[in-house]
Amino acid sequence: MTTHPTAPAAPARPTAPALTAPGFPEEQVRARARLGTAAVFPDPAAYGSRLFGPTAAAAGDVLDRMRIVPPVFMPERLEKLIDLAREPEFDDVDLTTRVGGFTARLPLYLSAFGSTRAGSGDLAVHASRQAARLGIPVVIGENMVPVHGYRRGGAGGGDATRSALLARVEAYLEAAPDGVGGIVVQQSTEDADSEVWNLLYSDPAFRPLLETGRLAFELKTGQGAKPGLGGMTVVDRAEAEQLARRFTVREVFGPDAPRSLRCATPGTFTEEILRQQLRFMRNNFPKARTWVKLHPGRDIGHAARTAWAAGADAVTVDGAEGGTGWAPGVFLDQVGLPLAEALRRIGTPTGCLLATGGVWEGGRAVRALALGAGAVGLGRAALVAVDEDPEHGLERLAGALALELRLLVSALGKYTPAALAPDDLWSPPPFPDPYAGPDPYADPAPDPHRAPTHPQAPGPAPVHAQTSALASAQAPAPVHAPPSASAGPSAPGPTPADGPGRSA
Repeated sequence: MTTHPTAPAAPARPTAPALTAPGFPEEQVRARARLGTAAVFPDPAAYGSRLFGPTAAAAGDVLDRMRIVPPVFMPERLEKLIDLAREPEFDDVDLTTRVGGFTARLPLYLSAFGSTRAGSGDLAVHASRQAARLGIPVVIGENMVPVHGYRRGGAGGGDATRSALLARVEAYLEAAPDGVGGIVVQQSTEDADSEVWNLLYSDPAFRPLLETGRLAFELKTGQGAKPGLGGMTVVDRAEAEQLARRFTVREVFGPDAPRSLRCATPGTFTEEILRQQLRFMRNNFPKARTWVKLHPGRDIGHAARTAWAAGADAVTVDGAEGGTGWAPGVFLDQVGLPLAEALRRIGTPTGCLLATGGVWEGGRAVRALALGAGAVGLGRAALVAVDEDPEHGLERLAGALALELRLLVSALGKYTPAALAPDDLWSPPPFPDPYAGPDPYADPAPDPHRAPTHPQAPGPAPVHAQTSALASAQAPAPVHAPPSASAGPSAPGPTPADGPGRSA
């Protein structure tokens, strides 16, 4: 029988937490970081004296409003019963997952934190160490080397003191079990100028990862917190002077303010540029896996398919709900597709699809997995959990999430995350039932890069704020036209390491 190892409950935190996360369920995450799997259930002290039923549902987004709907008839449960020669239990759900070419013990990974103050200090090192013990991959975000350097000289001019990036890698390697997990390092425009991937690929410190196939490089095209913009951080005057040679620095807080805004460039991408970048990565770093991170743009489906066709081992989609870093308020509130809509536009993935955006508990994770994701990322939730308990907070949070995943997946009569499908979900009105036929609320202007899945009615159709994530996902896989001649010649890359769709 599968066990659920979890760190012992944490004592009350002696000092006030350093991080806050307005608009995010911070207190629930902190409770899980302290209590682990116990936080999945109501307070056991109330058992026998309180009647339990549904709580008032929070408004949430489209993904949160979907219901997880087990069927009555469960043929896969019968198959499991025959295989086990007993009634299956939730402990029989196998959460081991292929994540972008790596093997992970859970369908989770640690999202990129980047060079922000919250994401590149001791909390990030603690998070990397705990992620290693969990056996899940870690993504190290952009601009770590241009901002913090790669090595710092020790006594006598040596390099005994490692940079923030290498501190995270070393913490991960010290704790990682054999054969699971991996390190993913992003590169953006400024990173490319610093030749970050070349530094890492030739560094003996990364040899254990290369020899075991647990190193990946991720090309970053954008992020959910600020689609279309590059990274932004707040720096003091001294740091601004240092970084001005590599980054744009703006005095947006006033000419006499002690802080400035450091801006990175977002990079420029077309179909051909993306294909060529992926070819470059595969040719120059053949032992490293190839990942691509996409912001939630309106052509997200076309961009994801372009990346998979060019040989990407994983495509990461950052929903508009995601983000741990600094961004203008108008971007945080008004720019980018919600994660549910991004997954709808991608449809059935042809390679490994990873999703981030507001994930902290099992229900949201299951819904993203059912809509095509092979694994989900923890960003703000991971940092808050580690802030609550630097030694075991992330492990307890992941333990609670893993228990919920097993409970939910088994309730659907399935026993791997890869078996989840769109018909495991139901969207309440005004989002149509997936069994009711074509979506009457579909966007009247279909994605020009994707063939329609059903005939379009003539004339304008009503426009709604959001469309059903399920109706499109339920539809047959679209037939794609070949690339236009203007895109330039492009031989298809090899099949991604994870094969078509999601791998168990």
